[in-house]
Amino acid sequence: MAFFKNYLTNLRGASEKLRIFNAGLNKLDIFDAAIEGCTWVFHVAHPMDVSGNESEETVTERAVQGTLAILKACLSSKTVKRVVHTSSSVTCTFNRKDQGETEESTWTNIDFYKSFGPSISSFVCSKTKTERAALEFAEKNGLDLVTLILPVVFGPFICPNPPNSVLMAMAMILGKEDYYKFILNSNFVYVDDVASAYIFLLEHPDAKGRYICSSNVITLHKMAEFLSAKYPEFQIPTADVLDKVEYYIFPSLSSKKLLDSGFRFKYGLDGMFEGAIQCFREKGLI
Repeated sequence: MAFFKNYLTNLRGASEKLRIFNAGLNKLDIFDAAIEGCTWVFHVAHPMDVSGNESEETVTERAVQGTLAILKACLSSKTVKRVVHTSSSVTCTFNRKDQGETEESTWTNIDFYKSFGPSISSFVCSKTKTERAALEFAEKNGLDLVTLILPVVFGPFICPNPPNSVLMAMAMILGKEDYYKFILNSNFVYVDDVASAYIFLLEHPDAKGRYICSSNVITLHKMAEFLSAKYPEFQIPTADVLDKVEYYIFPSLSSKKLLDSGFRFKYGLDGMFEGAIQCFREKGLI
C-alpha cells in the first residue's frame, strides 16, 4: 500500500514535516518555482500521517489541496505537456464482495471502506478523492493528465527501513502475522516495472485517463507454497495457520488497458522476492 509514499520520502514519524506542508498549502504559488520550465511532471506521492493520529478529514483535505496546488502550478507554467499522477489500487478494489476482477472504470465505495477502521479508511478516502479531484481538474482545465494505479509495489528499496508494502509482501518470511490479512489475495508489481510504466505513459501519445499497473496476483496459500519451495531456509507458516486468516478478499487487478497500449512487464514474483531479500540481507535486516 502506497509504496512510493515511503519509498521516495520515508515520512514515518515526520509530523513536523506534515505541519509545515499543511501551512505551505495556504500559499497558492508554493509549487510554481519547482515546476517552472518543466515539460513533464511525475506526481509520485502525497504526505500521509502513517502513525494514524490524524483525522480522515485532515488527511484527505491535505492530499486533495496539495495535488490541486501542483496541477495549478502545471497550468501556470505554460510549459507542462503532461502530468502522470500516482494513485493506488485502493481507489478501485473496494466496491462489492463478489467482485472477482476490477479495471479502470470501477471506483471504490468509500462508505464500504468505513468498516475497516479509521487508519485504513483515511488512506482509502484520501487516495480515492485525490485521484477523482485530479482527473476532474484536468478535464475542466484542459490539462493532459493520466493516473497510474499501483498495487503492492515490491522489490529492493533505497530507504533505511522497509516500506509498508515490502513488509506486507515479506510478511511470511519476517513472521509478521498482522500483515497476513492484507495479502490473502494480493496484486503485485516490481518497482522497476513501475518506473518503466511512468516513462511509458509520459511518452505514449494516446495515453488518457486511468491505467492499472499490476503484473501478478497470488493468494496467501500459493505464496506460502512458492516461498517454501524457493527459500527453504525460512520458516514459512503452514496451511493450517493460514487457514485461520480472515479478511476481505481483494479482487484481482486487470492491466489490460496498459498492456493493450503496448506496455510489457519485465519482472515476476521471482524477481520481486529476489530483489527484496537481497536488499534485506545487504541492510542486515534478516
